[in-house]
Amino acid sequence: MNTDSLGEQLQRAFPKLKVVKALNTIVVELMVNPNQLADGEHNTLICGNDAQAKSQVINLLSKEFAWKHVLDLGDITASRGMEMLLPINFRLWNTYRTRLLNFKIVQ
Repeated sequence: MNTDSLGEQLQRAFPKLKVVKALNTIVVELMVNPNQLADGEHNTLICGNDAQAKSQVINLLSKEFAWKHVLDLGDITASRGMEMLLPINFRLWNTYRTRLLNFKIVQ
C-alpha cells in the first residue's frame, strides 16, 4: 500500500519547513549534469506544498545544473510516486547495463 512517503514524513516532522522533493529519481551523475544523456532532453520531477519554494528549486535546477525539463507533480503527496520509481530504475539499470538513464515525459 502506498499511503506515505519520506517526503511527507519530513513535512510532518518539520511543519514549518518548506520541503521540496527533487532529484531522487536519477543517479547523481545526471542530477548535476543532465546534458550527458540525450542532450538533456529528459525530465526531472519535483513536488512540494509551497509554490515559492518549488519555484526556487526549479530556478536552481535550470540555472545551476542546466535542467531543461522540470516537471512539477504537485503537492508533497506526489513524492509517493517519485519514491516508487526506484524499483523500476533498478530493473532498467540491470536491463540496459547502465545507470545513465531517465524518463522523458511526452503528451
